[in-house]
Amino acid sequence: MFALDARLKQDTLALGDFPLCRLLLMNDANYPWFILVPRREEVSELFQLGSADQQLLWREATTLAEMLKDTFGADKMNVATLGNVVSQLHVHVIARRRDDSAWPAPVWGFQAAKPYSEAQLTAIKQKLKLVLTDGFQFEEGR
Repeated sequence: MFALDARLKQDTLALGDFPLCRLLLMNDANYPWFILVPRREEVSELFQLGSADQQLLWREATTLAEMLKDTFGADKMNVATLGNVVSQLHVHVIARRRDDSAWPAPVWGFQAAKPYSEAQLTAIKQKLKLVLTDGFQFEEGR
């Protein structure tokens, strides 16, 4: 049974599910920073997914990146899998702007996370509901 890593659960807000991945929002209002987590047990590396899941993960990541680039007016999309702290396979999809506080450095550890306010979270969800339509199920009650 799929279980989200405790660190991811602590640091993110669950938004919903693509066919393969749970979509999370990093609770850091400094950047539009999203995380995809394949709902598969005990997977820490891309190559541990079957080929169909690998292809689906890539489609979900690229679709999300394209939507976020347009929705958030990003200058560059950062898409990465690291897993040095959280071993559960997850893909960071971060909309970067030349005027964000960390540009051009990586966002990891650049500054303390600034949690989203309820109003900011509502605004992000409203934006996403306009673009995440086919095959995405928003989490109820969030």
